[in-house]
Amino acid sequence: MIHDIVLRWVVIGLFALTAVEYGVAVVTRRRPWTSVVNHALHFVMAVAMVVMALPWSAQLPTTGPAVFFVLAGVAFVAMAVVAVPTTAGRELYVYHGVMMLATAWMFAIMNGHLMPARSSTQHDMAMPGMDMSAMNLPASPASNESPVWFTVVGWVGAVGFALAAVFWTYRYIVDRRRQMTPRRSLGDLGQAMMAAGMAIFFLATLFRI
Repeated sequence: MIHDIVLRWVVIGLFALTAVEYGVAVVTRRRPWTSVVNHALHFVMAVAMVVMALPWSAQLPTTGPAVFFVLAGVAFVAMAVVAVPTTAGRELYVYHGVMMLATAWMFAIMNGHLMPARSSTQHDMAMPGMDMSAMNLPASPASNESPVWFTVVGWVGAVGFALAAVFWTYRYIVDRRRQMTPRRSLGDLGQAMMAAGMAIFFLATLFRI
């Protein structure tokens, strides 16, 4: 989905590091079942986003992953309602649910059902050896225009996750200064990396980069 090679490897690096962090957390840490599910779903998401950034990901099926991450988002919201006792915890789980839904959105637009199609231009219609200047063709509309709703979703995702990345980075710095436990600091850093990666993905859908 990301064509720019530099951005592609930045995103792969962000999500790969996050996948390692959450994978280690699932295997080594003893936590309540809600935290285990939380870390496992984030691990799957990070791996999925690494794959999505690769050029050959466009050839992979997308319906199954999109449905999976919709269900993951619903699971986070359900845990926020029935299994998380604190208000801050519930807000955090709702945020995780939104991130899962954003991942589902990315898979949904990969299959072309929601991604606005590019209309043909005069250049695309030209045949070898044909002089298009001699033909009186009507002007073609802009081929890369996207529907308003698609652009709105893209900007909301890009700005929202960019702000989330700033928030988690700030929280990571504050926790380090307060000498909080390394586990919590790494968790904040992982969230910052995931949010930054999602912001880049949303920008890529807007500018086709």
